[in-house]
Amino acid sequence: MLLGEAASARLRTSHVAVFGIGGVGGYAAEALARAGVGRLTLVDRDVVSHSNRNRQIIATVKTVGRLKTEVMKERILDINPEAAVYTHHCFVIPGEVMDNFDFNQYSYIIDAVDTVTAKLELVMQAERHGVPVISCMGTGNKLDPSRLEVADIYKTSVCPLAKVMRRELRARGVRRLDTVYSREEPIKPERIVMEGSRSVPGSISFVPAAAGLLLASVVIKNLLLWSTN
Repeated sequence: MLLGEAASARLRTSHVAVFGIGGVGGYAAEALARAGVGRLTLVDRDVVSHSNRNRQIIATVKTVGRLKTEVMKERILDINPEAAVYTHHCFVIPGEVMDNFDFNQYSYIIDAVDTVTAKLELVMQAERHGVPVISCMGTGNKLDPSRLEVADIYKTSVCPLAKVMRRELRARGVRRLDTVYSREEPIKPERIVMEGSRSVPGSISFVPAAAGLLLASVVIKNLLLWSTN
């Protein structure tokens, strides 16, 4: 009713790859499926853990221990049994792993991974293959989803991850990158949890979810915009 048949047909033939099926990427993938995107590639190495249950749409007591990509695939097929869903159980790292992906087949790429190395690899692959990409910056240690914005990476501020990405992308000659980021100053968690030498950011149900929905909205609107040109 809202988009019309031509736009719905466009979405049915689109193929979006979502890298990272966590708090952000899970909501993005589900929103894409519910909007009618017909082909989805899901990429994540992790399994669902108990600590994911505060923010990840796929995380329940029953799904703990299962591959995130497989749980997400089941949800998508329960929503739209006609969807084509492809899963890759791997981390995003430069080199041989990237040879497993045919980037030319994607209509759009969503970067919802955590590490700078992985984000840079996805952006460079998208540049190399001429595929549009949108990247999510940090959503941890944030409590205000209204501070989320969509902007080019070089117009971002406040977010520490965005600062690193600006520097690294500039050094690589990347002139633009669409992002979802937050202008909220990071909050110091009440309790510090260490993972190796770094502290784990705290999170809550609604900020990663809102970021994921923003990512999906940009992808869908751009896919439909291009279909009319």
